[in-house]
Amino acid sequence: MFGRVVVLVGLMLAGQANAMAPEASLRPNLRPAHAQRVNEPELPQVRPVARPSVEAGPVLASAQTSSPVVAIATPGLRPMARPQAMVEQVLFKRRALRKTSVCGDIDIQGEAVGAVTGSLPGCGAKDAVRVRSISGVRLSTPSVMHCDLAKSLNRWVSKDVEKAFGRRNKVVSLRVAAHYACRTRNSRPGARISEHGKARAIDISGFTLEDGQTITVLEGWKQRRTRKKLRKIWKAACGPFGTVLGPDADRYHLDHFHLDVARHRGGAYCR
Repeated sequence: MFGRVVVLVGLMLAGQANAMAPEASLRPNLRPAHAQRVNEPELPQVRPVARPSVEAGPVLASAQTSSPVVAIATPGLRPMARPQAMVEQVLFKRRALRKTSVCGDIDIQGEAVGAVTGSLPGCGAKDAVRVRSISGVRLSTPSVMHCDLAKSLNRWVSKDVEKAFGRRNKVVSLRVAAHYACRTRNSRPGARISEHGKARAIDISGFTLEDGQTITVLEGWKQRRTRKKLRKIWKAACGPFGTVLGPDADRYHLDHFHLDVARHRGGAYCR
């Protein structure tokens, strides 16, 4: 009898130990993935909308709701084609300008002169041209020069002179003080032949604007409203030209810019 009681007590203690073990404790049942809370409305599943392909064009798409997907296709913006008459007119003008161009540049308008000679030894030039305009800017006097000078003048006018004065009241004419002339430097007896005597120099004394105003080097170099522009284009000439002389150089150049394409050992000479 006593043995049966001991066995019964042992079984009761073992049952309590098993109930206290974590593995034996009661756990709540897992909620199904589709189950919802009580009285909670069911929300639609929102996913990011796939980006449209390049071929589809620009598309505006809303999320996956009851509203339909809206696609807006914008037509490509293309420039209007020029009228055929305008195209033909431009081509005709370019052909005409090409016929009257020199030095192989349509922006240099003039005529071929050929060889020029002078009365002093060392004067003259081969294959000279007479230039009337440079990049649409007229020369006050058709000027005889070598093509090297014409190309440097074209570069200076198109890039520096027009930029300095602007396009609202742009330069339309250059006042030429001197071009080809068989003489010595500064016309001094016994001096070396000037670059003017080789058709490789030109003197510019003023700039005429679209409104008819002419800014001279003599007066403009000193006036406050114009001196900055003149000094800017004088400085810019040092590069396209081998020699650049202005009012600060000496008394011979107070009223003009002397520009030539002579080569110097130390590079461009600018004063």
